[in-house]
This record gives sequence, C-alpha cells and structure tokens, in this order.
Amino acid sequence: MKSVLNLFDFSQKVNYRTEILAGLTVAMTMIPESLSFAILAGFPPLVGLYGAFIMGLVTAVFGGRPGLISGGAGATVIVLIALMKSHGLEYVFGAVALAGVVQIAVGLLKLGKFVRLVPQPVMFGFVNGLAIIIFMSQFEQFRTVVNGENTWLSGTPLYVMAALVALTVAVVLLFPGITKKIPASLAAITVVFLLVIGFNIDTKQVQDIASVSGTLPPFHIPQIPFTLETLQIIFPYAAIMAAVGLTEGLLTLNLVDEITGTKGNSNRECVAQGSANILNGFFYGMGGCPMIAQTLVNLSAGSRARLSGIVAALTILIIILVGAPVIGKLPVAALVGVMIMVAVGTFEWASLKILRRMPRSDIFVMVVVTAITVVLHNLALAVLIGVIISALVFAWDNAKRIRARKHTDENGVKHYDIYGPLFFGSIAAFTEKFDPQNDPQEVIINFAESRVVDMSAIEALSSLTKRYHKYGKTVRLQHLSADCRALLKNAEAIIEVNVVEDPTYRVPV
Repeated sequence: MKSVLNLFDFSQKVNYRTEILAGLTVAMTMIPESLSFAILAGFPPLVGLYGAFIMGLVTAVFGGRPGLISGGAGATVIVLIALMKSHGLEYVFGAVALAGVVQIAVGLLKLGKFVRLVPQPVMFGFVNGLAIIIFMSQFEQFRTVVNGENTWLSGTPLYVMAALVALTVAVVLLFPGITKKIPASLAAITVVFLLVIGFNIDTKQVQDIASVSGTLPPFHIPQIPFTLETLQIIFPYAAIMAAVGLTEGLLTLNLVDEITGTKGNSNRECVAQGSANILNGFFYGMGGCPMIAQTLVNLSAGSRARLSGIVAALTILIIILVGAPVIGKLPVAALVGVMIMVAVGTFEWASLKILRRMPRSDIFVMVVVTAITVVLHNLALAVLIGVIISALVFAWDNAKRIRARKHTDENGVKHYDIYGPLFFGSIAAFTEKFDPQNDPQEVIINFAESRVVDMSAIEALSSLTKRYHKYGKTVRLQHLSADCRALLKNAEAIIEVNVVEDPTYRVPV
C-alpha cells in the first residue's frame, strides 16, 4: 500500500486544493492546444483530445517526475503531418505506437541522459523553428472549402475572422494585468466564445471542421498491412517522433529540475512516454510528449505533485464525454489567436538579444537548425545536424590547441612537453611538431598536461614511434593517466609507457 501511495505522491505532504486547481487550470489550457494541433495536422479534433487524456494520465502516474505535464504537443504532431497527407490516419496510429516502442527501448537501455549533450545553440534553433512552424501553420485556418475547392477567406468572413483573432491576442496580452488566477488563454477563448454566441456572429467553428462528440477512447488496431513495406513507410516517422518527443520531454524535465531544485528520472520518463504513445496508437490518440507551456502553468499554479496531472487528464475526459456540444461551437479564430500567442511565447527571444555576443559558430548552428526545422518540418534531423556541427566545431577548436614545449636536458635527451588533448582532430598538428631525423637518440614525450583520447591518437603515436625506430632512436611516453594507458595497451609492443619515473608526479586516475 505504501508503494502505491508513493507512486501518486499521496504519502507525502500534498496541498490537495492547490493540486486540484492547478490540474483544472492545466486542462483548460490543454484543450484548445490539443484541438488546434489536431486540426493543424488534419486529424479529427477528437483524436487530439484523446491524445491529451491518454498522454496526460499515463505520464502523470508513471512519469519521471511530479509536476511534468504531457499531452498532444505540436513538436511531435508536426512530424506526422506528411504521413497523414500521404497515407492517412491509420498509418499515423501505427507510427505513434511504433514511436512508443522506440521510446521504451531508449528508457530501458538508460539512454535518456544523452539529451544533456544537446548544445544550447541547437536548442535555440530547435525551439525557434518550432515557434515559426506553429505561427505559419495558423494561416491555413483562413481557408475554407467552396464548391469543393479549398480557397482563402475573403470579404466579410475574412474581416470577422481577423478581428476575432486580434481580440483573442489582445485578451491574452491584457488579462494577466487584471488577474493571474485564471489562465489568460482560457479567458480569451471564453470572451470570444461568449461574444460569438451572444451576437450570433457567423464565423468558422470547430464543428465546421469535425465532430468532437465522443465516448471513452475506443480500442482500435491500426488498419494497416502488417508487412515489411508498411514498416519501411512508418518507421522513419516513428523514429523522428520518438526522438523529438524524448528531446523535448527530457529538456522539459531538466527545466523542472532547475525550477524545483529536485531531481527527476529521465529513463523512467522515456518508458512512461513510450507506454502512453503505444496506448495512443491503439486507442485513437494522436500521441505527444511533455509540454513546456502547460508544465510552466502547472508549476506557477503551485503544483509539486502528480495529482495535478491526473486531475487535468480526467477533466479532459469528462469534457469529451459531456462537453462536446460546447466544444464544437468554439470559434476557430479563438484557437488561432491562442496558438499565435503560444508561438510567440515559445520563441526564444533571448537568443536574439545575445546574438552579438554569441560566437559565429554558435550563430551558424542556431540558424541552420532553425532553417531545417522550418523548411523540412523535421525537428529530429535538425537537432542531429546541429549536434554534429557543434561537435565538429568543438573538435576543430580543440585541435588548434595542441602545443609542444621542447628542451634538451644535460644527458642529451630531448623532451617534448605536450599541452592539449591528442585526438583525431589534433593528430596532424601533433605529428608536425617532431623531427625524428634530427632529434637525439632518446626522446621523451611528456603527457602531464595532455591526454590520449581515441584510437586515432594511438595510431598517431604508433606511427611516430616507427618513424623514430627507423632512425634507430627510442621514444618513451611519460606521465600517462590510467585511461590513456588502457588505450595504449594494444600498442605496448612498440611504445614504452611511463618508463621515466618521476617521484614528484602522481598519475591521475
């Protein structure tokens, strides 16, 4: 019983009032986003709500830490837009379930910690690209079907739609000055909704796109051929969705760790997220991942336990079961206005403020990641390329730092004191510093201020010693650390390690 209480955090001191109110607030902010993201991707709106419920409940109970809120996030949904257009909704469900399998595998293999290797410029580019995609995608809602053709709104319908969007944005901006107890996005949707209903304004509504009336999420096996060809179609999307979801989720988890001063479990979060996505694939949900905006809303409302996430998910389910008639009448303009403000809030404006102080390489990485995200709608590929470029820049910078201080002692032995890491990027500069033909009979290479990093470095040392042996000369390596000696073990036949003892030097472990 105690373990169950610990799972829900009920065994610890929990402010139930705060948690319940925080959960209700989070639910109200998740509903418009879930609907908007589903409509954006061409899914039935109900698929977005099912995804928010399943994702929110499973991760709230089993996720990597309390306070983290998950739902149908734009980062993962955007990945699936192309699959939806090319093969339809059933293939999307298959990809979502397969993405969950990949995420569980990452968690079980304890690979979640590698998200820390994502550099800040890459994250700036990733988040900015996502914000631009969300903003640009809202223009699609200014289109309508006339005589079977999808055309832009014009005349009065366009002016009404634009005015309602502007009103929504204004309320979101101004309402926090009145009170912060009610989410500004919820207040904006309510104001626009009451205005449209009260004055019987003719404008595009959610029910004009699809019905949101629903029951409990039905069990549903994706209606796709279980063949190798199908796997080849959905696996790339599943892998990208899994990578994007884990990247955004684990970065959000780290953010909550910093805010609360506590430590979450990244691998547990991977397993929970994967489990939720598998359920989404079989219960008519669009999948998702942790949501930064809703998580911050939850924390700012005072939540520090899992209860708020559970309340939020159950609130969404109740609305699905009994609130469909109301949700169907929501003006699309209100959702567009909220999503525009979500895009504005998602964009890392701080990245522009520090642009002049950033190294040129970091600026280049940020711009490349943003461009790939916007043009290809492939967030995982953008992050991967950004990390690779950052790693190459880091390697190049360190390669230039390899130095050698030379001196010959009273016994005629020449010493090379090496500074900087010896790895694949620095071996060319390292090799150029030696003169096997003109050096004396005995040479000592001192690694007290250096480190042998990889097999490329070992091969460089092996080649160097062969060059000296060609002239009948001896090379000895001094002051190698334990990990360096381990790397050099395979080359010990031609390299003498630590043969020159120095009683005042302690080899680092």
